[in-house]
Amino acid sequence: MTALTNDAPPSALAGGLGLALASAASFGLSGSLARGLMDAGWTAGAATLARVVIASTMLLLPGILAMRGRWGALRTAWRTVVAYGVFAVAGAQLFYFLAVGHLDVGIALLIEYTAPIAVVLYLWVRRGHKPGPLTVVGAVIAVFGMVLLLNVVGGGTVSLAGVGWALGAMVGASVYFVLSSDTSTGLPPIALATGGLLVATVVLGLAAALGVLPVVFSSDTVRLVPFDAPWWSVVLVLGAVSAALAYVTGIAGTRILGARLASFVALMEVVAAAGFAWLLLAQSPLPIQWLGAGLVLAGVVVVKLGETAPIIDGAVPAIIAPPAPAPKRRVLSKERRAKVPVDGQ
Repeated sequence: MTALTNDAPPSALAGGLGLALASAASFGLSGSLARGLMDAGWTAGAATLARVVIASTMLLLPGILAMRGRWGALRTAWRTVVAYGVFAVAGAQLFYFLAVGHLDVGIALLIEYTAPIAVVLYLWVRRGHKPGPLTVVGAVIAVFGMVLLLNVVGGGTVSLAGVGWALGAMVGASVYFVLSSDTSTGLPPIALATGGLLVATVVLGLAAALGVLPVVFSSDTVRLVPFDAPWWSVVLVLGAVSAALAYVTGIAGTRILGARLASFVALMEVVAAAGFAWLLLAQSPLPIQWLGAGLVLAGVVVVKLGETAPIIDGAVPAIIAPPAPAPKRRVLSKERRAKVPVDGQ
């Protein structure tokens, strides 16, 4: 059942908030670690492949346990799992890592986080779900913030390649939102995440084997601003913390907080990514870019406030169709009403 809010006691809600924040921070760490690996000679494809291999290995057993007695749902929903793995996991992560090779980590992630606006447009064009006034206002705010974020008006240079990869990551995130909103599959959230990670591992592995995806590893030391680290430690943290731990804590936190509240907490990933990028890579946006970042976040929040319904527990809510109208009540004739027994008689 989809949860909008949760009536759990305050102590449980505090625990859920802690889990959701841990998830946001874990996801936010990935961009800085990937950039460090790429500066040490890794390609984005290699960093992405290593991340999904480690994460899928760690989540395989919990995913299998969650599917006990539900294997029929997996046979029915295999197309959803494949699409989730190809677009929402492999595509979103690979394009994001490619983007951080050209843009600051925080800027690339903010562009990716405009995905709810893309979902609004998709549902408007594809399904005729016209957005409400609040959603339109949020989209306009976010677009204006994007102009400031890219420092277009300030005369700064814009990496078109970086923006293009970030928009590709945004498309992958949009697919994630749309597929995660499908409550008809019967798949537990952790099982969907595990299946998607496994599919992503296979897809990226085949692409690498065929030479379509450049995969170059390096044993050079990863040089970050506060310290140097061996490559294997960075890769391990990238897969275990910023993927496996991030998924598990995110799912657990959402089940306590409810989908809508957890989705707002998830926006802290952008703040965490900017903080890690400043600490590990010495990346600090200009004042006009900070203003743009704030407007982008504000626009996404307004768009989310304009949502008509939440999505499945364990994932960030998407803009989905409004709930179906209640079925019409049958009106009985006087004669038939007289024959209906009264409770307790």
